[in-house]
Amino acid sequence: MKENKLKSLSEAISGIKDNSSIMIGGFMGCGSPKSLIDEVVKSGVQNLLVISNDTDFEGVGVGKLIATGQIAKLIASHIGTNPQTGKRINTGELKAELNPQGTLVERIRAGGAGLGGVLTPTGIGTIIENGKQKIIVCEKTYLLETPLRADFALVKAYKGDISGNLVFRGSGRNFNLVMATAADYVIAEVEECREVGKIDPEEVMLPGIFIDAVVQGV
Repeated sequence: MKENKLKSLSEAISGIKDNSSIMIGGFMGCGSPKSLIDEVVKSGVQNLLVISNDTDFEGVGVGKLIATGQIAKLIASHIGTNPQTGKRINTGELKAELNPQGTLVERIRAGGAGLGGVLTPTGIGTIIENGKQKIIVCEKTYLLETPLRADFALVKAYKGDISGNLVFRGSGRNFNLVMATAADYVIAEVEECREVGKIDPEEVMLPGIFIDAVVQGV
């Protein structure tokens, strides 16, 4: 008998407490688990470490957590689409660590795969290399970028079954798939939720072994 992982929004995020670290999927709102984010906002948890590609737009997705001040530190690729993020960084209300996008996703992938990090030439000769270990391989210099993991990952899929087998659609896959491998507890928000056996195995892009809870989104 396959485990039924379908939960209510409040039940699914009940383990998220103050000072938790959370990966949140999406790319400028596309593929963002908006219902889950709204529930985190509603919960009022504070001092979060959030790892996401960006902070969406004002009043959208991760942007809501920026507006409420629930994020203490952000690890992201860019913040240019949300002016509130920059303002909070400048006033000291928010700490931020910006990574080149490829570096960010590779650090998450390394965390999910149990690797000790990734070697990249990106950032050599810039302020990005400050404080980082340099390693020479075949006479070429690389930066060692350490792996990223989180307590929780909030991801969004087009459809899934109650055991957590997920199907993504188009560019909505973005960071969602890799983030689901790199957290201790993974919550999947799906547009369509089906019984086990109602999704063709050939369609499944992420098996349910990675998913701890499934919620019905909007």
